[in-house]
Amino acid sequence: MLARIQECILYRGFSNGEILDDMTELINLYEADEEALKAREDQFFKSVNGLVELAGMYGFSGNIWHTYLTFLLVNHENAFSMASEIRGAIKGSINDLAKNDFQIFKELYDFDITVFDKVFGTVCCRVICDYQTPDENSKLFNTRIRDRICQMSKTLAAATTTEEFMDDMVSFYKDFGVGKLGLHKAFRIGHDEEGKVEIQPITRIAHVKIDDLVGYEIAKKKLIDNTEAFVQGRKANNCLLFGDAGTGKSSSVKAILNEYYGQGLRMIEVYKHQFKALSEVLEQIKDRNYKFIIYMDDLSFEEYELEYKYLKAILEGGLGKRPKNVLIYATSNRRHLIREKFSDKRELDDDLHNNDTVQEKLSLAARFGVTIYYGSPDKFQFQGIVKALAEKYHLDMPEEELLLEANKWEISHGGLSGRTASQFITHLLGRK
Repeated sequence: MLARIQECILYRGFSNGEILDDMTELINLYEADEEALKAREDQFFKSVNGLVELAGMYGFSGNIWHTYLTFLLVNHENAFSMASEIRGAIKGSINDLAKNDFQIFKELYDFDITVFDKVFGTVCCRVICDYQTPDENSKLFNTRIRDRICQMSKTLAAATTTEEFMDDMVSFYKDFGVGKLGLHKAFRIGHDEEGKVEIQPITRIAHVKIDDLVGYEIAKKKLIDNTEAFVQGRKANNCLLFGDAGTGKSSSVKAILNEYYGQGLRMIEVYKHQFKALSEVLEQIKDRNYKFIIYMDDLSFEEYELEYKYLKAILEGGLGKRPKNVLIYATSNRRHLIREKFSDKRELDDDLHNNDTVQEKLSLAARFGVTIYYGSPDKFQFQGIVKALAEKYHLDMPEEELLLEANKWEISHGGLSGRTASQFITHLLGRK
């Protein structure tokens, strides 16, 4: 079996592949030399430990040997898996190469690892073939992704032929994608061990829905219309959501991600100090079968901060063209993004080309094709948000008392805004 796994053409060089190497070597020894196998007791228990630790990190349960193999397959980006992600079943010689690899993996699924219990005098394999995780909360996956992988492991284990096994994998790639970009919905920019720019998954995402945001119907419609055009492959604009604090700008963007994730939308959160890395990020995502929103929250610049020049080049005007599958969404409390002071006006009197200076500062915001305003609600709208949230969370409180308490709360907690209303309801739920 060890020699067979080395015959894989496409599925090679796995991240987290150490357990695979050790286990296939043990299987190979079991079939060839059981006495030599008994001398590998430490390797066996190390592999079992690796599977249990992996199950703990990702919240896996059931046959965690099969789940581990599935985890490797669904995360491996290669010529076949990435083509299947885009087109589903494909034609050509690459199918024969993939079939060769899937035949090898099917043999691993079919091998009964509980035979090791007799060799090493343990019950470890029986336990990991029906593993019950003590904590279903995954540290590295959200539960939806975890459940997909666990279900897929059962599907692959039940495949009776290599062709069926391959068809199941192709369906998975087509429906859910491959690798971190396929399985996760949101990402941040980080660096790998060598210091190279890396897109890293965010596993905990607020499950905000569009309907959870009370009011702002015109603003939400503009955002939805632009996003729908984008995910459907039509022309769409970069968006700037600006306005008063606590009015739901960031929540709207999160809700958009949750709404359109199933249609291939992904989001990458970027901070000002990371703008230099944007070109490298775009290189990594430009040919993928997803639509990416580069998300910049609470975006604004002091006059001495020059990072906005990198952003201007990415938005429009740089020599390199922004990929068609990428848009930029930003939220800000400022309409024009770059801070301006009255003293700037006096300085302009000494500026030989003062119009050029003004245009330099205004041109950044102008490069967002869609601008959406979120203003603070008036008293009546604020009370409507409070009542809607109280109904959502089933707060049993007379309306008159609820609104009276809400008015008291907003006076001492930041004024009229959706955020203040949400914090007030949270306060009531905590008391309850």
